[in-house]
Amino acid sequence: MESKSTLDIDLLEYLEGLITPRRRELFLKILSMRTRFLTVALEDVYQMHNASAVIRSCDAFGLQEAHLIEGRFGRRLDKNIAMGAQQWVDIHRHQTSEACMDALREKGYRIIATVPRGDAQSISDFDLKTPAAFFFGTEKEGLSPGVLAEADGAVYIPMYGFTKSLNVSVAAAILLQELRERLNKTDLNWGLSESDRLEKRMDWTCKTIHSAGEIIKRFYSQKSGKE
Repeated sequence: MESKSTLDIDLLEYLEGLITPRRRELFLKILSMRTRFLTVALEDVYQMHNASAVIRSCDAFGLQEAHLIEGRFGRRLDKNIAMGAQQWVDIHRHQTSEACMDALREKGYRIIATVPRGDAQSISDFDLKTPAAFFFGTEKEGLSPGVLAEADGAVYIPMYGFTKSLNVSVAAAILLQELRERLNKTDLNWGLSESDRLEKRMDWTCKTIHSAGEIIKRFYSQKSGKE
């Protein structure tokens, strides 16, 4: 059973009154297509622009969260390349791949490795029966032996030329577009919960309003004065 949100609806409605109706309707439209059913995890991606481009793809294809494993190279997200997508996608950072996999499994995700080919299955054959987290490795080395050994499955992107590998951000975009289109055609419960949508409405609205923190303090100060 879905838990009820503790979010202050009066505050949300007040704050939404400070943004344009068009902006509010855009938030509602995008949230209706958001999903946590699919997510991605980037394992120690070195090139900053690659990590940032993947976050943009997550936003473009409606994924609400992404995971960054940053134990080797530190933070790899450039807000200029992500072009604001990091505001709308929930980014979770991990020091190790093991910690990331453990956290995702606790949430019910299958761990799926993305590989050049080998014994993997094509993304077009991947079964979308339960939530899945797709792991992408470093540009040259690919995924670590630990992830490959612990993954619940592996997928590859079919290619028909001399080139047998893709830039990690390109690969992520192709995979997400393919799987998102298929997910939309299923009867799976892939959307955000009602409480999750309310929380993201609040989050996105606050990010849109200048000095939102001060406005919220003033709202509660005036509210307590009336009680």
